[in-house]
Amino acid sequence: MKVVIYHNPACGTSRKVLARLKEAGLEPEIVQYLKTPPDRKTLKAVLKQMGKGVRDILRKRGTPYEELGLGDLSVKDEAIFDAIEKNPILIERPIVVIGDKAVLCRPPEAVEALLA
Repeated sequence: MKVVIYHNPACGTSRKVLARLKEAGLEPEIVQYLKTPPDRKTLKAVLKQMGKGVRDILRKRGTPYEELGLGDLSVKDEAIFDAIEKNPILIERPIVVIGDKAVLCRPPEAVEALLA
């Protein structure tokens, strides 16, 4: 079964989730999304697996979220995807995909739903 983590090694939560995956005997594909951001098609597929919309994975703190006006509900999803393509820091982390399921692991204990 394929395991992928969209990871930021500078993030403590992301490091905890990666460690938990390894403790569970999994060797995930590590995608450092700030260096290699997922393309729009991939991101849409992951969101579908999560059962979430693009607004559900937006990171606000430490990002250009406010200056881009992404809190305005009139901003369409495609404009948000455009912003993410230009600023991958807008993706909340970590996101873990195991098989056909995906979860935003914030808090890190959320990964347990995928390991059960």
